[in-house]
Amino acid sequence: MIKTGDKIPAMKLMLATPDGPREVDTAELLGTGKVVLFAVPGAFTPTCSAKHVPGFVKLAPELKEKGVDRIVCLAVNDAFVLGAWAKDQKAGEAVQFLADGSAAFTKALGLELDLVARGMGIRSQRFALVIEDGIVTKVAVEEPGGFEVSRAEAVLESL
Repeated sequence: MIKTGDKIPAMKLMLATPDGPREVDTAELLGTGKVVLFAVPGAFTPTCSAKHVPGFVKLAPELKEKGVDRIVCLAVNDAFVLGAWAKDQKAGEAVQFLADGSAAFTKALGLELDLVARGMGIRSQRFALVIEDGIVTKVAVEEPGGFEVSRAEAVLESL
C-alpha cells in the first residue's frame, strides 16, 4: 500500500471533462503542486454521492486557501459515468473526476477493494491522499464501511 514519502505512480488514465473524456498522465495531474486525491468505491453510490463528493465541493474554497491546487476524485468507473456524476454533483471546477476504469492505478497504489461477491467487481477503497509535487505527504484510508478519515473536513483539518 502506498505510504507517506512514496511517489505517485505514473500511468495514463481518463479525466472526465465537460468536453468528454481526455487522456491524462497521473504524473502531470498529480505531480505538480499540492493535490488532494480522494477515492470512492463507485460513482452514484450512497455515501459517495450524499457525503464524500459534496463535502469536497463545499470545502473546495477552504482547501484552496490552505494551498491545495487541485482536488481530484478517483473512482473505478469509466469517464462517461464520472462525467455524468460530476454534473449530477454540481462539482463545476471544484473537483476533477479521474476514471480508473480497469483499477490499474488503484492496484498500483495497493488500495483496491474486492467487491466481486456484491456484484461490483474490483473497486477502490475509500481514501484520501495529500500529494505535494508527486510525493505523498498524507495517507488516510478508511476501515471497511467507514467514513471518517477521508472526508473533506478531516483532510482540511490535517493541512
